[in-house]
Amino acid sequence: MSESSPLQVPSKKERGLLERLSSLLLREPEDREQLLEVLQQAHERNLLDADALSMIEGVMQVSDLSAGDIMVPRAQMDAINAEDSIDQIVAFAVEKAHSRFPVYEGERDNVIGVLLAKDLLRIHADSEVNLRDMLRPAVFIPESKRLNVLLHDFRLNRNHIALVVDEYGGVAGLLTIEDVLEQIVGDIEDEYDFDEEADNIVSLGGDQLGVYRVKALTTIEQFNETFGTTFSNEHADTLGGLLTDHLARLPVRGDVVESPPFRFEVLRADARQVHLLRVQKIEPAPDSLDSNPSAENSDSDRPT
Repeated sequence: MSESSPLQVPSKKERGLLERLSSLLLREPEDREQLLEVLQQAHERNLLDADALSMIEGVMQVSDLSAGDIMVPRAQMDAINAEDSIDQIVAFAVEKAHSRFPVYEGERDNVIGVLLAKDLLRIHADSEVNLRDMLRPAVFIPESKRLNVLLHDFRLNRNHIALVVDEYGGVAGLLTIEDVLEQIVGDIEDEYDFDEEADNIVSLGGDQLGVYRVKALTTIEQFNETFGTTFSNEHADTLGGLLTDHLARLPVRGDVVESPPFRFEVLRADARQVHLLRVQKIEPAPDSLDSNPSAENSDSDRPT
């Protein structure tokens, strides 16, 4: 009768990995904050790389964001007037270099369809082409629509662009499937994207007068020049860095810092940096980013 094979004992390396996985899995998170903490610990223990952690956090944030949070506001929309000539439309499409354009008739609220830039190639084959024959149906969604639901609709209906309408039925803005995906994977740039400072600060306009969507990488110098403020760039070069310095930690989505005459709210951030801010003009208040740059630790941590 043959002897039974001896029980295999895990190697030291295998035991270390099993112990690390067990320590994470045995601690069942009770809410989102604890889940994020577990994921952060996994990153610190090299079980998740920074990109994977950032994307997981992005997926979790998408369910909290609505179309109104990330849409391109109406004032910034590149839309085509159906009454323009084909030559004017082609020139406009070439200048703006988008793949899709909302088309309106009369008022900008009256969007009658979406024009795909590639469909303009048909004019070379048919000089009698009619613009309305090239239009695709426009999809309208409310500002409150959740991005995770919208992403599912985009995929299900094979649609790439949606017009956002306000409670009165007017067009408030637009967003694309790329805008939603960027909330998960970060900025997606192509050969037509340029790092132009003019895009760093965008006024939302309309009923949100005095409210701006600002990239966190906007330099403090540019912000000061635009609004006539005097925020210091001694300890940080960008607005995201200024908020990080003020809070003495990496800001997370939902963080709010008030420094008259502005209120800064973090719209999008991941494990590595802040991406997008909502900046609103407010009435003067005693606290200030200039006078209190790092919250409780400014006096104790920095030499005078």
